[in-house]
Amino acid sequence: MENDDVLDPAEGPQQRPQSLMLAFFGNHVLEEGDLCVSSGSVIDVLGRVGVGEQAVRSTLTRMVNRGLLSRQREGRRMYFGLTPHARRILEDGHARIWTRGAVDDAWDGTWTLLGFSLPDSWKSRRHDLRSRLTWSGFGPLYSGLWIAPGEVDVTAVVEELGLSDHVKVFRAQAADLTDIDQMIRDTWDLESIAARYTSFDARWTPHLASEPDTGSGSGSGSGSGSDDDPIGTRLRLVSEWLWTIRTDPRLPARHLPPDWPAGPAQETFRRLAARTEEPARRMARELLDTARAR
Repeated sequence: MENDDVLDPAEGPQQRPQSLMLAFFGNHVLEEGDLCVSSGSVIDVLGRVGVGEQAVRSTLTRMVNRGLLSRQREGRRMYFGLTPHARRILEDGHARIWTRGAVDDAWDGTWTLLGFSLPDSWKSRRHDLRSRLTWSGFGPLYSGLWIAPGEVDVTAVVEELGLSDHVKVFRAQAADLTDIDQMIRDTWDLESIAARYTSFDARWTPHLASEPDTGSGSGSGSGSGSDDDPIGTRLRLVSEWLWTIRTDPRLPARHLPPDWPAGPAQETFRRLAARTEEPARRMARELLDTARAR
């Protein structure tokens, strides 16, 4: 889930079709090995979250051309699967959601600094680098010097962009004269990051009102709609959460406001993700037309 291949930081909670498409493949294909899904099934599922057939078809074609999806024909039907590049993106997103999480309570005082100097004509590559650095937790300390909390390995990003000769990376700790709280406020837009979490929590907390008690079965589904359409609900949930954490560098908890909203929002996300996981898997087995990649 790195850079604009996955999420446009300006797109908002109503994500573009490609973001939803990758969330769909992350939910239902990533852990299934060499599985491919028919275009008709993708059209059906994305239609549940408001994406029209033509938009789905054009997005599938564009993602094949960008090396994110593979394509194979079975009779009169076309099936789509993940390329190795897309798998790396989705595996990184999976780790970001489930392993690293949204809150860093164990920061050891280390920072990663990355300096770069690119020719003025390399606007596209500069944009790609900044986008990937943002996803990796970096913020601009100065125009050509970016910083991230902890030890962040950006080797693959730099090499993939062909910028190894233009980038220098260091590990460091701040001297006593550095006001870390002020540096964080100057480097990252904390209000914007917090607003994403607050907005996510406000949108999704009402879905918990009908959450069934443990052991009570699937519940009636009144109010949230997640029991009526778990595959659509989970798709929206995951894609919106990825948009929410898109620009959050997981700053050290001790340098954030005491009412930082990432923790409550993450709890809401994980409760709903746990609630929808099995119903969505069950529905996918019944609904999706699949084939094994050749």
